[in-house]
Amino acid sequence: MKTKSLNDQMNELLVDNGASLVGFADLRGLYRDADVTKLPRSEDSQTEPFDVPRYENGVAIAVAIPPEIVRGIKNAPTMAYYDAYHALNDKLDALANLCAEHLRKSGYNAYPQTVSATKEYGVFRTIMPHKTVALHAGLGWIGKSALFVTERFGSAIRLTSVLTDAPLDCAARVIQPKCGGCTICADACPAGAISGALWSAGKDREDFFHAMDCRLKAREIAAKTLDKKITLCGKCIEVCPYTQRYLNKA
Repeated sequence: MKTKSLNDQMNELLVDNGASLVGFADLRGLYRDADVTKLPRSEDSQTEPFDVPRYENGVAIAVAIPPEIVRGIKNAPTMAYYDAYHALNDKLDALANLCAEHLRKSGYNAYPQTVSATKEYGVFRTIMPHKTVALHAGLGWIGKSALFVTERFGSAIRLTSVLTDAPLDCAARVIQPKCGGCTICADACPAGAISGALWSAGKDREDFFHAMDCRLKAREIAAKTLDKKITLCGKCIEVCPYTQRYLNKA
């Protein structure tokens, strides 16, 4: 009987335990240096130098947001969305740890980028973003809203990733944005944070999406509708045509 490749082992393990999408990325040359002196910065940003293991490969893991949750946020974030947000974070952490444990048992180093392990500098920047791993794993593209967009689930997904030195068979291409001339998310954004410009390799996030404007408005909305101090809106997720296609199929 033919032995399964490490890729197949990881994919089977993660999907069997609830992952919606799994991909493998070559991360060489993609790590950022964390400049903790960078201004502006969010209140969660690190002020002391930090780093993560700079392994050459990564495993991207995505879990879809349930259709009924996405449908419910058409007008405003709901408590069901709030609960799902935290439940999905816990699920992603469990999947990342499961993946890392399997890789270590196979004889390799692995660093799960769980919620507690992921540190920020500047304005919501990380040394190795989950979106960068997912992009280079070929799972989707960066949308005009700076969300990660997939063919199957639109932007109704949440991501995590695992960094590893395991010799994985990695995707060789980056999917370019398929948003075209669509401006639905930009038109719907209550913060006006989305410029409508397409992402491209090397383009800074602030050149097409204003993260702090998004955060401030989302926290205002969550405080008003949920009485919660959290960055939660979801309008750009719900209106995305790729998300709507996912909802219609569901």
